[in-house]
Amino acid sequence: MHPCCEHEQLITRRTFLGRASRGIGRLGLASLLFPGLFDKQPRFGPHFVPKAKRIIYLFQSGGPSHVDLFDYKPVQRDLHATELPPSVRGDQRLTGMTAGQDSFPVVAPWWPMRRCGRHGTWISDLLPHIQTIADDICIVRSMYTEAINHDPAITFINTGSQQIGHASLGAWLSYGLGSENENLPAYVVLLSQGSGKNPGQPIFARLWGSGYLPSSHQGVLLRPGIHPVLYLQDPPGISRAQRRKMLDALAALNLKHAAEVGDAETLARVEAYEMAYRMQTAVPELMDLSDEPDEVFELYGPQSRKPGSYSANCLLARRLIERGVRLVQLFHRGWDQHIALQQQLPLQCRDVDQASGALVKDLKRRGLLEETLVVWGGEFGRTVYSQGVLGHPSSGRDHHGRCFSLWMAGGGVKPGFEYGKTDDFSYNIVEDPVHIRDLNATLLHQLGIDHERLTVKFRGLDHKLTGVEEAHVVRGILA
Repeated sequence: MHPCCEHEQLITRRTFLGRASRGIGRLGLASLLFPGLFDKQPRFGPHFVPKAKRIIYLFQSGGPSHVDLFDYKPVQRDLHATELPPSVRGDQRLTGMTAGQDSFPVVAPWWPMRRCGRHGTWISDLLPHIQTIADDICIVRSMYTEAINHDPAITFINTGSQQIGHASLGAWLSYGLGSENENLPAYVVLLSQGSGKNPGQPIFARLWGSGYLPSSHQGVLLRPGIHPVLYLQDPPGISRAQRRKMLDALAALNLKHAAEVGDAETLARVEAYEMAYRMQTAVPELMDLSDEPDEVFELYGPQSRKPGSYSANCLLARRLIERGVRLVQLFHRGWDQHIALQQQLPLQCRDVDQASGALVKDLKRRGLLEETLVVWGGEFGRTVYSQGVLGHPSSGRDHHGRCFSLWMAGGGVKPGFEYGKTDDFSYNIVEDPVHIRDLNATLLHQLGIDHERLTVKFRGLDHKLTGVEEAHVVRGILA
């Protein structure tokens, strides 16, 4: 028998697959050594012309009270202290914090609201600076989710599933579109603690994780202060040239291993090392605010000079998107007002009001708002009924997922617009419901991505950000 024929007959399936897998490592090595080699191949997106290039997601962790802030119903003044009708509450699941209550008295907003902007949008006096951007924002009052507790709810809205292990919005954007700046990650996360409930609900790193996507697409958390990324600086005695030489040697070893076993995560690790090396130069320049004039700090508020505050993070978010970061996500804790609502909510609003309004104004005056989609909202809303004794200083509002409000600005969304409608109790949606899957489909759409087409196969399933259930782009809010 001819040696070639004998070889073909004797080769096992395992040997064939093993040799084939080495091609993954070789392709990875080639793409790292010659970045332009595969440029002629189309990337995952965009699938069509985008309206926005980037997103700033101001995530208000804990569930802001839509009843008190955005979803005003004058009739609630007359309904105050009356019992919430069982027909309105229906068979809704309640948390363990109010399921045992004998009474569910309606609590009208404790603070005045006023009509703002040309459209006359109702916004609470707790948010005087956001009131001034009423003509720039679109308020969606008909958001809803099935989750009723914090961790599944915040996981759901960020990853498309209440179960852990799925890829986050930012990871999908990084995977599909990449970054416009090779020296910074495509997805950056900033954290702050509010003055309302302190400490707020815990925030876990898996909320900006990559799930089944390569780990190079997970969000990068920037810490406040002079060391925003741990271990980014070279240790004493190590020069830049020595660091480069060490990384080259390490990359050679990792790429050799990847070529042998076909492990994509090894390539992701090489990418992470290279990104960290480039960030050593980019991050100090990013964090140096000395080039910002005093009037910028005055615009964002007195806390904008305090590293790690919500105001400082809003300013930093603007600087990040100016440098090509695809998604900047701020997580601001403290919105979980189960108790002491009348004390905590004003403090929490004071944390975010000026800087949120300033960010929209700053982006607009710099010509960045049109290509930047700003999102402000949390994982769910709050109940119209009182948790605890009505009017007692310790009373508050429970979780409410049946309807809640968020707002967006820029990025091809209609300005000065309201979408969706709830009943007189701000309890059920009566017009234009928007599921959180629909929200995520819309965010992807504005960046030029068809949520049905941006998928990855994992364990036999084609996974996507919007999950397996139906999701629709909310075209009614698009300009």
